[in-house]
Amino acid sequence: MPDPWIVLLLADLLVALHAALVLFAVGGLLVTFVGAGCGWPWVRNRWFRGLHLGYVLFVALEAVVGWPCPLTVWEFQLRKLAGGATYPGSFIGRWIEEVLYVEVNPLILNAAYVLFGVAVLASWWLVPPRRRPRKTRTSEQ
Repeated sequence: MPDPWIVLLLADLLVALHAALVLFAVGGLLVTFVGAGCGWPWVRNRWFRGLHLGYVLFVALEAVVGWPCPLTVWEFQLRKLAGGATYPGSFIGRWIEEVLYVEVNPLILNAAYVLFGVAVLASWWLVPPRRRPRKTRTSEQ
């Protein structure tokens, strides 16, 4: 068995990755709308928007189907392997409780995931991504 502190470090790194992905999901939609209003061209980048939409729809699908988040599952497995404590519920639910001291019904949380997915999908019509303009060759005559 690997050293427990290394395993716990890996679990903590997964939590940091999870938090970064949550920030990407929420912040991505926010900067899309703010950036459109401010005229920031990068918020219409197809790669950024496609990755953002794909990630948010995956999370919404997890909620609808009832799949646990793989990052949460891996974190739990690493903490158990190291002999550490785990927590009940989901990553987001845990942090809502930790920060706000409010217990959230999982059905409400799942509905929020789906509604957020719909909002990100709607952003493709409200702030459509654009392709880069093709560079045209100038012919010398």
